[in-house]
Amino acid sequence: MRRSKVLAKLRANETVRICGLGHYIPAFIRHAAHNGYDCIWLDLEHRVMDDREIQSLLAFFHLFDIDCMLRAPTLEKTKLYRYFEDGVTGLMIPHVSTVEKARMLVQAVKFPPLGDRGIDGGGLDGDFLLHERAGYTDRANRETFLFVQIESPQAVENVEAIVAVEGVDGLILGPADLGLRLKHAGENAPTIEQATKKVAAACAKHGKAWGQPSGSLEVLKQLHAQGARLLPHGGDFHGFLKILAECSDNLDTACGPRQ
Repeated sequence: MRRSKVLAKLRANETVRICGLGHYIPAFIRHAAHNGYDCIWLDLEHRVMDDREIQSLLAFFHLFDIDCMLRAPTLEKTKLYRYFEDGVTGLMIPHVSTVEKARMLVQAVKFPPLGDRGIDGGGLDGDFLLHERAGYTDRANRETFLFVQIESPQAVENVEAIVAVEGVDGLILGPADLGLRLKHAGENAPTIEQATKKVAAACAKHGKAWGQPSGSLEVLKQLHAQGARLLPHGGDFHGFLKILAECSDNLDTACGPRQ
Protein backbone atom coordinates (compact mmCIF):
# COMPACT_ATOMS: atom_id res chain seq x y z
CA MET A 1 0.00 0.00 0.00
CA ARG A 2 1.45 3.39 -0.96
CA ARG A 3 2.25 5.80 1.84
CA SER A 4 0.19 8.94 2.15
CA LYS A 5 2.12 12.13 1.47
CA VAL A 6 -0.53 14.12 3.34
CA LEU A 7 -0.19 12.06 6.51
CA ALA A 8 3.61 12.03 6.26
CA LYS A 9 3.59 15.85 6.12
CA LEU A 10 1.16 16.14 9.03
CA ARG A 11 3.18 13.73 11.18
CA ALA A 12 6.23 15.91 10.50
CA ASN A 13 4.20 19.04 11.38
CA GLU A 14 4.61 20.37 7.85
CA THR A 15 2.20 22.14 5.52
CA VAL A 16 0.21 20.06 3.02
CA ARG A 17 0.00 21.54 -0.50
CA ILE A 18 -3.36 20.80 -2.11
CA CYS A 19 -4.88 21.76 -5.45
CA GLY A 20 -8.33 21.06 -6.84
CA LEU A 21 -9.64 19.01 -9.77
CA GLY A 22 -13.24 18.70 -10.89
CA HIS A 23 -12.94 17.35 -14.42
CA TYR A 24 -11.52 14.29 -16.15
CA ILE A 25 -8.04 15.62 -16.96
CA PRO A 26 -5.36 12.94 -16.43
CA ALA A 27 -2.58 15.35 -17.42
CA PHE A 28 -3.53 17.64 -14.54
CA ILE A 29 -2.46 14.93 -12.09
CA ARG A 30 1.00 14.69 -13.67
CA HIS A 31 1.46 18.45 -13.63
CA ALA A 32 0.30 18.78 -10.02
CA ALA A 33 2.81 16.15 -8.92
CA HIS A 34 5.54 17.81 -10.99
CA ASN A 35 4.86 21.16 -9.34
CA GLY A 36 5.26 19.84 -5.81
CA TYR A 37 1.69 19.33 -4.68
CA ASP A 38 1.14 16.59 -2.10
CA CYS A 39 -2.54 16.07 -2.80
CA ILE A 40 -5.34 16.78 -5.25
CA TRP A 41 -8.83 17.49 -3.97
CA LEU A 42 -11.07 15.57 -6.40
CA ASP A 43 -14.45 17.27 -6.10
CA LEU A 44 -17.44 15.01 -6.66
CA GLU A 45 -19.82 17.06 -4.53
CA HIS A 46 -20.28 19.67 -7.25
CA ARG A 47 -18.88 17.78 -10.27
CA VAL A 48 -19.94 14.48 -11.83
CA MET A 49 -17.82 11.52 -12.93
CA ASP A 50 -18.87 7.93 -13.40
CA ASP A 51 -17.20 5.11 -11.49
CA ARG A 52 -14.96 4.04 -14.37
CA GLU A 53 -13.69 7.59 -14.88
CA ILE A 54 -12.82 7.80 -11.18
CA GLN A 55 -11.02 4.45 -11.25
CA SER A 56 -9.08 5.52 -14.32
CA LEU A 57 -7.99 8.80 -12.71
CA LEU A 58 -6.94 7.01 -9.52
CA ALA A 59 -4.48 4.89 -11.49
CA PHE A 60 -2.74 8.14 -12.52
CA PHE A 61 -2.62 9.28 -8.89
CA HIS A 62 -0.74 6.10 -8.01
CA LEU A 63 1.46 6.28 -11.11
CA PHE A 64 2.61 9.80 -10.24
CA ASP A 65 2.65 9.24 -6.45
CA ILE A 66 0.28 11.96 -5.31
CA ASP A 67 -2.56 11.67 -2.80
CA CYS A 68 -6.19 11.86 -3.86
CA MET A 69 -8.56 13.52 -1.40
CA LEU A 70 -12.00 12.78 -2.80
CA ARG A 71 -14.90 14.97 -1.70
CA ALA A 72 -17.66 12.41 -1.66
CA PRO A 73 -21.18 12.94 -3.06
CA THR A 74 -22.66 10.22 -0.83
CA LEU A 75 -22.81 8.93 2.73
CA GLU A 76 -23.47 5.33 1.68
CA LYS A 77 -21.12 3.15 3.71
CA THR A 78 -20.08 0.63 1.06
CA LYS A 79 -19.68 3.37 -1.56
CA LEU A 80 -17.39 5.34 0.76
CA TYR A 81 -15.01 2.49 1.47
CA ARG A 82 -15.05 1.35 -2.17
CA TYR A 83 -13.41 4.70 -2.97
CA PHE A 84 -10.52 3.59 -0.76
CA GLU A 85 -10.43 0.17 -2.46
CA ASP A 86 -10.23 1.94 -5.83
CA GLY A 87 -7.16 3.87 -4.66
CA VAL A 88 -8.30 7.08 -2.93
CA THR A 89 -5.94 8.15 -0.15
CA GLY A 90 -8.47 10.18 1.80
CA LEU A 91 -12.04 11.35 1.91
CA MET A 92 -13.37 14.82 2.62
CA ILE A 93 -17.01 14.81 3.69
CA PRO A 94 -19.00 18.06 3.37
CA HIS A 95 -21.51 19.43 5.88
CA VAL A 96 -20.53 17.53 9.02
CA SER A 97 -22.27 19.41 11.82
CA THR A 98 -22.67 16.83 14.60
CA VAL A 99 -20.47 14.44 16.52
CA GLU A 100 -22.91 11.64 15.65
CA LYS A 101 -22.28 12.14 11.93
CA ALA A 102 -18.53 12.22 12.49
CA ARG A 103 -18.68 8.93 14.37
CA MET A 104 -20.86 7.39 11.67
CA LEU A 105 -18.25 8.31 9.06
CA VAL A 106 -15.43 6.77 11.08
CA GLN A 107 -17.48 3.58 11.38
CA ALA A 108 -17.91 3.54 7.61
CA VAL A 109 -14.31 4.12 6.48
CA LYS A 110 -11.99 2.80 9.18
CA PHE A 111 -11.26 -0.85 9.87
CA PRO A 112 -11.63 -2.28 13.40
CA PRO A 113 -10.80 -1.35 16.07
CA LEU A 114 -11.56 2.22 14.93
CA GLY A 115 -14.54 1.47 12.70
CA ASP A 116 -16.52 -1.14 10.83
CA ARG A 117 -15.25 -0.99 7.23
CA GLY A 118 -15.66 -4.18 5.22
CA ILE A 119 -12.47 -5.97 4.18
CA ASP A 120 -11.55 -7.08 0.65
CA GLY A 121 -7.98 -6.35 -0.41
CA GLY A 122 -8.60 -7.01 -4.09
CA GLY A 123 -8.59 -3.37 -5.16
CA LEU A 124 -5.83 -0.99 -6.16
CA ASP A 125 -5.22 -0.15 -2.50
CA GLY A 126 -4.45 -3.83 -1.76
CA ASP A 127 -2.36 -4.31 -4.92
CA PHE A 128 -5.08 -6.57 -6.33
CA LEU A 129 -4.30 -9.39 -3.86
CA LEU A 130 -0.72 -9.79 -5.13
CA HIS A 131 0.59 -9.54 -1.59
CA GLU A 132 -0.38 -11.10 1.72
CA ARG A 133 -3.36 -9.50 3.39
CA ALA A 134 -1.64 -9.71 6.78
CA GLY A 135 -1.32 -6.18 8.08
CA TYR A 136 -3.54 -4.74 5.32
CA THR A 137 -6.14 -3.31 7.69
CA ASP A 138 -3.55 -1.73 9.95
CA ARG A 139 -1.79 -0.17 6.96
CA ALA A 140 -5.09 1.13 5.60
CA ASN A 141 -5.98 2.78 8.91
CA ARG A 142 -2.46 4.25 9.10
CA GLU A 143 -2.13 5.48 5.49
CA THR A 144 -5.63 6.76 4.69
CA PHE A 145 -7.38 9.77 6.15
CA LEU A 146 -10.81 11.21 6.86
CA PHE A 147 -11.31 14.97 6.86
CA VAL A 148 -14.69 16.52 7.60
CA GLN A 149 -15.90 19.96 6.60
CA ILE A 150 -17.14 22.61 9.02
CA GLU A 151 -19.78 24.56 7.11
CA SER A 152 -22.56 25.62 9.49
CA PRO A 153 -23.09 27.45 12.80
CA GLN A 154 -24.03 24.10 14.35
CA ALA A 155 -20.72 22.62 13.18
CA VAL A 156 -18.82 25.54 14.73
CA GLU A 157 -20.71 25.04 17.99
CA ASN A 158 -19.85 21.32 17.99
CA VAL A 159 -16.36 21.63 16.56
CA GLU A 160 -14.44 20.50 19.63
CA ALA A 161 -16.51 17.35 20.00
CA ILE A 162 -16.24 16.62 16.26
CA VAL A 163 -12.47 17.00 16.07
CA ALA A 164 -12.03 14.89 19.22
CA VAL A 165 -13.54 11.82 17.52
CA GLU A 166 -10.87 9.16 17.05
CA GLY A 167 -10.56 8.46 13.35
CA VAL A 168 -11.33 12.02 12.26
CA ASP A 169 -7.92 13.13 11.01
CA GLY A 170 -8.61 16.81 10.40
CA LEU A 171 -11.08 19.56 9.60
CA ILE A 172 -11.49 21.70 6.51
CA LEU A 173 -13.50 24.84 6.95
CA GLY A 174 -15.80 25.70 4.04
CA PRO A 175 -15.79 29.53 4.04
CA ALA A 176 -18.45 30.01 1.33
CA ASP A 177 -21.04 27.68 2.86
CA LEU A 178 -20.22 28.72 6.40
CA GLY A 179 -20.30 32.42 5.55
CA LEU A 180 -23.69 32.04 3.85
CA ARG A 181 -25.17 30.24 6.85
CA LEU A 182 -23.68 32.60 9.41
CA LYS A 183 -25.22 35.49 7.47
CA HIS A 184 -28.68 34.05 8.10
CA ALA A 185 -28.06 32.75 11.64
CA GLY A 186 -29.08 35.88 13.55
CA GLU A 187 -27.25 38.67 15.32
CA ASN A 188 -25.71 36.39 17.95
CA ALA A 189 -23.95 34.24 15.37
CA PRO A 190 -20.15 34.38 15.31
CA THR A 191 -18.32 36.10 12.49
CA ILE A 192 -16.37 33.97 10.02
CA GLU A 193 -13.18 35.19 11.71
CA GLN A 194 -14.43 34.09 15.13
CA ALA A 195 -15.50 30.73 13.71
CA THR A 196 -12.08 30.23 12.16
CA LYS A 197 -10.34 30.97 15.45
CA LYS A 198 -12.59 28.45 17.22
CA VAL A 199 -11.79 25.76 14.64
CA ALA A 200 -8.07 26.50 14.92
CA ALA A 201 -8.16 26.36 18.72
CA ALA A 202 -10.09 23.08 18.79
CA CYS A 203 -7.67 21.45 16.37
CA ALA A 204 -4.65 22.69 18.31
CA LYS A 205 -6.11 21.33 21.55
CA HIS A 206 -6.69 17.86 20.09
CA GLY A 207 -3.59 17.69 17.90
CA LYS A 208 -5.49 17.57 14.60
CA ALA A 209 -4.86 19.42 11.36
CA TRP A 210 -7.16 22.04 9.85
CA GLY A 211 -7.33 24.30 6.84
CA GLN A 212 -9.52 25.94 4.24
CA PRO A 213 -9.40 26.90 0.56
CA SER A 214 -7.49 30.09 -0.19
CA GLY A 215 -7.97 32.11 -3.33
CA SER A 216 -5.18 34.63 -2.87
CA LEU A 217 -1.65 34.95 -1.55
CA GLU A 218 -2.85 37.22 1.25
CA VAL A 219 -5.39 34.66 2.53
CA LEU A 220 -2.82 31.89 2.16
CA LYS A 221 -0.35 33.79 4.36
CA GLN A 222 -3.03 34.57 6.93
CA LEU A 223 -4.17 30.95 7.21
CA HIS A 224 -0.60 29.68 7.48
CA ALA A 225 0.08 32.19 10.27
CA GLN A 226 -3.02 30.92 12.10
CA GLY A 227 -1.67 27.39 12.06
CA ALA A 228 -3.55 25.93 9.09
CA ARG A 229 -1.62 23.01 7.58
CA LEU A 230 -4.19 21.88 4.99
CA LEU A 231 -3.98 24.55 2.31
CA PRO A 232 -5.96 24.04 -0.92
CA HIS A 233 -4.74 26.65 -3.40
CA GLY A 234 -5.16 26.48 -7.16
CA GLY A 235 -7.02 24.13 -9.44
CA ASP A 236 -8.39 23.40 -12.87
CA PHE A 237 -11.07 26.09 -12.69
CA HIS A 238 -8.50 28.69 -11.62
CA GLY A 239 -6.33 27.67 -14.55
CA PHE A 240 -9.17 27.91 -17.07
CA LEU A 241 -10.23 31.32 -15.82
CA LYS A 242 -6.73 32.78 -15.69
CA ILE A 243 -5.30 31.48 -18.95
CA LEU A 244 -8.41 32.24 -21.01
CA ALA A 245 -8.58 35.79 -19.63
CA GLU A 246 -4.88 36.35 -20.34
CA CYS A 247 -5.07 34.90 -23.86
CA SER A 248 -8.17 36.94 -24.67
CA ASP A 249 -6.35 40.09 -23.55
CA ASN A 250 -3.39 39.11 -25.76
CA LEU A 251 -5.73 38.75 -28.73
CA ASP A 252 -7.19 42.19 -27.97
CA THR A 253 -3.68 43.66 -27.94
CA ALA A 254 -2.56 41.93 -31.12
CA CYS A 255 -5.76 42.11 -33.17
CA GLY A 256 -7.86 44.90 -31.67
CA PRO A 257 -10.69 44.79 -29.15
CA ARG A 258 -13.16 41.94 -29.29
CA GLN A 259 -16.45 42.60 -31.04
